[in-house]
Amino acid sequence: MEDKLFGYMQWPEIEAIIYSEHDRPKQILGPHKVEDGVLVQAYFPGAVSCEVLVKGREPMMMKAVDSEYFAQILPDADIPDYMYQVTYGDGHVVKCRDAYAFPATIPEEDIKKFQAGIHYEIYKVLGAHPMRIRGIKGVRFAVWAPDAMRVSVVGDFNQWDGRRHPMQRREGGIHELFIPGLKEGELYKYEIKLKGDTVVLKSDPYGTLMQKRPDNASVIYNIYRKHQWQDEVWMKQRKKDSTKEKPEFIYELHLAGFMRPDAVIETDDEGHETVVQEAGFYNYRELAYKVADYVKDMGYTHVELMPVMEHPLDESWGYQVTGYYAPTSRYGTPEDFMYFVDYLHQKDIGVILDWVPAHFPRDLNGLARFDGAPLYEHPDPRRGEHPHWGTLIFNYGRKEVSNFLIANAMYWVEQYHVDGLRMDAVASMLYLDYGRQDGEWLPNMYGGREHLEAIEFLKHLNSMMKKRNPEVQMIAEESTAWPMVTGDVEDDGLGFDLKWNMGWMNDFLGYMSLDPLFRKGAYGQLLFSMVYAYSEKFILVLSHDEVVHGKGSMIQKMPGENPDKFSNLRLAYGFMVCHPGKKLLFMGQDYAQFTEFNEGRSLEWFMLDFDLHKKMQDYMRELIHLYKEYPALYALDDEPEGFTWINNISADESIVVFTRNTEKKDETLMVVCNFTPVVRKNYKIGVPFRGKYKEIFNSDHEKFGGAGNVNPRLKQSKAEECDGMDDSVKITVPPLGISIFKCTPLAPARKKTGKAR
Repeated sequence: MEDKLFGYMQWPEIEAIIYSEHDRPKQILGPHKVEDGVLVQAYFPGAVSCEVLVKGREPMMMKAVDSEYFAQILPDADIPDYMYQVTYGDGHVVKCRDAYAFPATIPEEDIKKFQAGIHYEIYKVLGAHPMRIRGIKGVRFAVWAPDAMRVSVVGDFNQWDGRRHPMQRREGGIHELFIPGLKEGELYKYEIKLKGDTVVLKSDPYGTLMQKRPDNASVIYNIYRKHQWQDEVWMKQRKKDSTKEKPEFIYELHLAGFMRPDAVIETDDEGHETVVQEAGFYNYRELAYKVADYVKDMGYTHVELMPVMEHPLDESWGYQVTGYYAPTSRYGTPEDFMYFVDYLHQKDIGVILDWVPAHFPRDLNGLARFDGAPLYEHPDPRRGEHPHWGTLIFNYGRKEVSNFLIANAMYWVEQYHVDGLRMDAVASMLYLDYGRQDGEWLPNMYGGREHLEAIEFLKHLNSMMKKRNPEVQMIAEESTAWPMVTGDVEDDGLGFDLKWNMGWMNDFLGYMSLDPLFRKGAYGQLLFSMVYAYSEKFILVLSHDEVVHGKGSMIQKMPGENPDKFSNLRLAYGFMVCHPGKKLLFMGQDYAQFTEFNEGRSLEWFMLDFDLHKKMQDYMRELIHLYKEYPALYALDDEPEGFTWINNISADESIVVFTRNTEKKDETLMVVCNFTPVVRKNYKIGVPFRGKYKEIFNSDHEKFGGAGNVNPRLKQSKAEECDGMDDSVKITVPPLGISIFKCTPLAPARKKTGKAR
């Protein structure tokens, strides 16, 4: 029998296994029917003996044909159900099933769809998935690494030894292996042998959980059937309201920067302080309550989370993603994050995620040169690297790469129920010369600077999101004049639902930062946004980018001493709310935090103990609720009929007057803004029609910290021409303030007729 056994040995194949170079180990390892029965072969580095266990039989010793490589012929016509009993040099004995006795489970159809870039649930195929095969529990691993010499699964379960579990290469460069007996919670990585014999360890690109930084192993975790969702009412209403124009005021936040446990500090007898425990993180579940309570009280409709995908560096705020499919473990598990989204939905709060498909970091455990060659990144550095960011750019023209990203977008929407994705740095994707000098970029096939593959990727993603999840918002952070960002894909648009209005933000903040004395010279900056307001569907944003890196917080940007700073800020927020477009405000700015955003500590909630900051918060709360209460402020956001200028020529006074309209005349609101510290008494302004005008909001009200220059009495228009209008009213215009009037039309006055004689 020993002679027959050795006759079956394929020594070159065995050598490839022993030297860890075999990418199709099932050709030799595991069970194979032969003329004399069933040949089983196994490789257990460090083992001194191995037995085959078949139920109802005595253990059968395997032959050590080459040190730690074992083989035996079983006297069976068909492959029996067997296990190995392995004895290692230290006397440790292990029983295990043969990973190479199980069939491949990934259908060829899945591989073909992935290669074509149209497998929108490829995350259910690639990655680590607990499952049963032939009634045996284990985990199927699958990874795309076409240029690798060999890929192995490594972890604590095999002493991180890449010789023990080499994977089977499939079509399209996918490597697959089912390892029986593994359970959730086990750490793992892929050990990839590159051409040239270099070995690297990589986290799973499709891993659903990663270790908390600075560790970076993937963790076996089954996200399916983990969480019992309770947001049915929200999800049904979301679909029902998907075609309606609704108010949208987004609270942008960084989870750790919003609120976190304090550091533990000890003070010795001499007064020296020592940090004995750094400030930690709240769990997603704890944050759900804290965030929802605040957001609900203030009236925001949505939260937008700075990236929660796994990332190694706190200071990157999540924009340097290494785990696209893994919520960061800083705050808990994927199930904990599901709870966060679910809880906010139950409180009628939408959840939008920042998503970063424009670039990824060079971290060695991540996507960079994943299989030894540029795989996820473009191979030409003129297209594959951001020279100023130090990051790599996805190769959008490679179908498997675009599939990775498109499926990732679907993953967050369909598995975590998120209501929208805000796509970071879209401009950098659209232009091949973005951030580059002449000679540093590669033109497209027509000689232009448009990134054709990225454009196609965006259109593909947005069209498929509309098909699969039409009620979900796709939002572009796009800072140029690229046409039709929110235009339909069928009309050659990019297919986004909304675009950040960066032009308005830059112009408006530039204007507001000026001393009021000089604002008349910059009056056009205040008006210019209405020239293009309907070219796209916009969100007005005062985001995290404007309150970091020395730019100052919103209150710091305002000119003057404290009282004027607060008046300016109330005016700024009021103007923003009344301007067409959805709204977004970064955390801490609604109560005028003075310090800039710092990801390493909580918002300075103690500032609410100070009167001006508390009144600023009260002001914002009332302003947001007013915005949601009056349809004129949102119903025709994207239609020119929703806005009318009454006075946009008073540069010397720095006053603007306009109306926000709906299809119902009696829902009209009139807005008066004064960007100087001068009170205007009995100030005459034209009104859109004959009627009654009641002030419903005034930023100078004493309850908000103002001086009380308000209009307490109802104003009835007079038939006196002003601002090109037939009727007018006289009001008090507050200094550095905004007044909002509800307009109630009256029937036209009847003309007097003479009596018949």
